[in-house]
Amino acid sequence: MSRKGNCYDNAIAESFFKTLKVELVYQNKYKTKEKAEKSITDYIENFYNTCRRHSALGNLTIEEFQNQQAIK
Repeated sequence: MSRKGNCYDNAIAESFFKTLKVELVYQNKYKTKEKAEKSITDYIENFYNTCRRHSALGNLTIEEFQNQQAIK
């Protein structure tokens, strides 16, 4: 949630939602809300966090980055 008058607070969330829409939502036509919810959950848990590399994390996946931080 953004603080009043600070447009930069939502930048990370907006970036994620753009990625989600471009990589998943716009590629599919969901017949039910439940199918959309399952698809989005699957994307986040089984691809975005575990397989997708993020340039802001040194081209590591979120899972790899978190494991690396836990070791330090």
